[in-house]
Amino acid sequence: MIASDSAGRAMTGQFPPILQSARREPTSAKVARILLEYLLSGGLEPGEKIASERQLSKSLGVGRSAVREATKSLNLLGLLDVRPGDGTYLTGSSSDLLPRVIEWGLLLGERQVNDLMEARRYLEVDIAGLAAERRNEEGLSALRATLEKMRAAGSDIAAYVDADVEFHLALANASGNQVLTDLVRIIRSLVDVWARRVLEAAGETVTSLKMHEPIVKAVVERDVVGAREAMQRHMERAERRLREAVASSEVR
Repeated sequence: MIASDSAGRAMTGQFPPILQSARREPTSAKVARILLEYLLSGGLEPGEKIASERQLSKSLGVGRSAVREATKSLNLLGLLDVRPGDGTYLTGSSSDLLPRVIEWGLLLGERQVNDLMEARRYLEVDIAGLAAERRNEEGLSALRATLEKMRAAGSDIAAYVDADVEFHLALANASGNQVLTDLVRIIRSLVDVWARRVLEAAGETVTSLKMHEPIVKAVVERDVVGAREAMQRHMERAERRLREAVASSEVR
């Protein structure tokens, strides 16, 4: 098993068959999938501490660097909580994310995470342009309402993130393209995790709100180029802050 006791010692016992197979494929991608499947098996409770990097490396028969990269991917997606100097814990806030993560195969390492961020950026920029071109009064009303929710949330990170996710869904709906809207819905939980990670690291929501306001202004004015540029700036900043947040919580 991968769990550890309160002293951080590896628990004894037989590994599930999936863990034994890791010895045949000692890569960070395989380790990430193996850890994810084990975390989903019900062997750990939310908030429970997992074994250390050294213990996992020994138990899985892989190098510590592979374990480190796998843990970083799971930490990035909010499935593990890395506490420098203390240990790594299973979180309980992202269970709705897991089916889509598995389906899309996103936990394959740093390269795939970067590809995902790039894909989301292109998706959101195109949606913003289409929303500016096609929006109607109903779409504008929904978009303004979510922006007001973000303002009203203030420093309440959880409430702000919920409104932020609603904002991107409202923008997708305003684009009039159902496929694009469905894609945003698919990654909705992922966006939730990313936004929460960035905002918790920043400790405030004001600067994030200021990145959303020009997007709405451009959509209201039917400024397609302006909407795309505003979203591009928002996505680039979000990616940069996400990387900074992840780097600050990497396993040492």
